[in-house]
Amino acid sequence: MTLFIQNNLSNKKEEFVPIEKGKVKMYVCGVTVYDDIHMGHARSMIVFDAVARYLRYSGYEVSHVTNFTDVDDKIINRANERGVDPLLLSAEYIKKYFEDASKLGINRADLYPKASESIDDIIGMVQTIIQNGYGYPTPDGSVYFEVRKVKNYGRLSNRKLDDMESSGRITSDEQKRDPMDFAVWKAAKPGECSWNSPWGCGRPGWHIECSAMIKRHMGDKIDIHGGGNDLIFPHHENEILQTEAVTGDVLANYWMHNGMLRVKDEKMSKSLGNFFKVEDVAKSFDPQTIRFYFLSTHYSSPLAYGEDALNEAKTALRRLWNNYSDLISYSNNGPKEGDDAVGVIEDAKRSFLEAMDDDFNTSAAIDALMQTVRNTNRLMGERKLSASGAKNAAALLADLDRILGILPSTEKNDSDMDAVMNILIELRKELRARKHYDLADMIRGKLKDSGINLEDAADGVKWKKM
Repeated sequence: MTLFIQNNLSNKKEEFVPIEKGKVKMYVCGVTVYDDIHMGHARSMIVFDAVARYLRYSGYEVSHVTNFTDVDDKIINRANERGVDPLLLSAEYIKKYFEDASKLGINRADLYPKASESIDDIIGMVQTIIQNGYGYPTPDGSVYFEVRKVKNYGRLSNRKLDDMESSGRITSDEQKRDPMDFAVWKAAKPGECSWNSPWGCGRPGWHIECSAMIKRHMGDKIDIHGGGNDLIFPHHENEILQTEAVTGDVLANYWMHNGMLRVKDEKMSKSLGNFFKVEDVAKSFDPQTIRFYFLSTHYSSPLAYGEDALNEAKTALRRLWNNYSDLISYSNNGPKEGDDAVGVIEDAKRSFLEAMDDDFNTSAAIDALMQTVRNTNRLMGERKLSASGAKNAAALLADLDRILGILPSTEKNDSDMDAVMNILIELRKELRARKHYDLADMIRGKLKDSGINLEDAADGVKWKKM
């Protein structure tokens, strides 16, 4: 099968052809670390975690890099409010980022470069931009990129330069030659963290850090550049200009952007105050439910946020969990003869992989899994599924979950819960045999209150999480 990606640079779905056979270089824009991450950040993190997982599942050697912006106006302002050093503040939130990422079941990227640790690379890139005629220093010690030196600015966002300027959203500055020019190096203001440069003390502009980090850690050109679609303009447009001004080549062959998480028809963001912290949401919902919620919608589509939607995802996911648990149990006590479900398993895997090869369509991939749930539940209910068929179906779910990360880790890796439940089931059975029905019913009721349902079946009592 062949992987196709919706390339936002060409606005076409294109066959994925890596720069180097068998290897993928993927850079994803990270967060500005001045506060805890929220569910809007979580969507991008989970989307590109799934992308990296699938590429590795498909046999690629993946280099996945995500940056931290730890030098920025927002960080400086928050640090001044608290009376602390800006880099200490950002270090605190980087530590918290990894704690929250673990609550989302995120596999770590291969590298997390920081702006503060990339100053020499940034200064070197700014110098080359000036030398190549695309940048100019100003009397105050800043350096700007001269946008009108480039003929095709706006090709990622499908905007024209004149339309951008006439929109009135571009701020003017006496230091600029043109209102559209943007800072690649900012002169330091009193009280700000800064570094020495050929133009005086200052700090990086926002856009330049990603260009410099990619060039240092990944080379002049990468395969995939990702991030939220709110970064397309101006951040990613400006990244393209900076890198091409230095290397003379395209920055990335494929540009992918996840849609925004929306609250009451507005983008979830800290500036609007309509955000929900991952730390808080994770107190009510497990990582698998949060991942299932995000991955059940195509990554490029907008997604409405709400607790009701998460609860719906939780209910749907439990059907998959129960099926997985039943398949494992059935593989131990099901009939040796019967339907091995070869066709069901083959169809499920083919449909799943076809969906993922179609622009990482996790929504359609999950639909394929849920169809498998319906098929195997029917076969088990009719006692037509063989034990080996159940074992193979469970193995398929576990194999494909390497990509999605939505199966419960306790049911995959820990038998303690099974052992405890078997003791309770046997105790309830003995109580019923001695006609202590009130105590037997109490065990069942207490378990139900805890979210565990006991089901009396022909082949014994089964337990399921509700």
